[in-house]
Amino acid sequence: MAHDLLDRLRERLEELNRSERKVANVILEDPTVATSLSIASLAQAASVSEPTVNRFCRNFGAKGYPDFKIKLAQSLAGGTPYVTRAVEPGDSATQYTHKIFGATIAALDEAQREIDMAAIERMVDYLTQAKQIHIFGLGASGAVAQDAQHKFFRFNLPVMAYIDVLMQRMVAAACHTGDVVVIISYTGRTRELVDIARLARDAGAVVLGITAPNSPLANECTATLDVATPEDTDHYMPMTSRVIQLTLIDALATGVTLRRGEDFLPHLKKIKDSLRDTRFPVEKPGK
Repeated sequence: MAHDLLDRLRERLEELNRSERKVANVILEDPTVATSLSIASLAQAASVSEPTVNRFCRNFGAKGYPDFKIKLAQSLAGGTPYVTRAVEPGDSATQYTHKIFGATIAALDEAQREIDMAAIERMVDYLTQAKQIHIFGLGASGAVAQDAQHKFFRFNLPVMAYIDVLMQRMVAAACHTGDVVVIISYTGRTRELVDIARLARDAGAVVLGITAPNSPLANECTATLDVATPEDTDHYMPMTSRVIQLTLIDALATGVTLRRGEDFLPHLKKIKDSLRDTRFPVEKPGK
């Protein structure tokens, strides 16, 4: 597909020779601007010759530079590309802030296009039928678990988030049929969480995973929402993956709320009304 062009540029970046990598970096820095550059301008920006640019284009299946620009424009039209380069030591506040925002927006766009809507429906079914919900996460995913508790307690059933491994193990072992355990893990390779998922299922609970597809954790879950973003959390702190997890939690909470129907709305209003006296009133203009 056309929108795979930018993905292929990123994936093959290290395979390219030094000159072609310069061309790729200029394009990935701002692909929208690149679509408006002449071959001479692109060559100048990359400090390479025009024949190098043509060779680069043919290397990615284009007949020449004009054909490559068409494919690049189609790629941009296919969705927000994940093109933000890694933050570099010399980056200014403007540069690293734009890169982080760009990476997050692009990752959310990619996740939206890839998410399995049937999996959303399936997980909403389980959550709607739950007698109680336990939410597990560690590290950055622990913060997401706590956010999920903040959303899910409104369902008018017992909900608790746990970010301590020992508590997670004990709660999982004490589960019963009708309980739902939600485990959040970007990598799906944390040994403790895989063991905990197995404990909870053996105890009769439904185990839902928000995790990497085909991971050890996913293989232990009753159902999963796959989260696959190009983020190396083995070496860098999680950023985009955490935002995707939070967004999926919002989608699940919204799905359960809608499934409960209009009779559930007075309960939600009561919770909102309880906060009214904790806030200063909004001042009207001119006062």
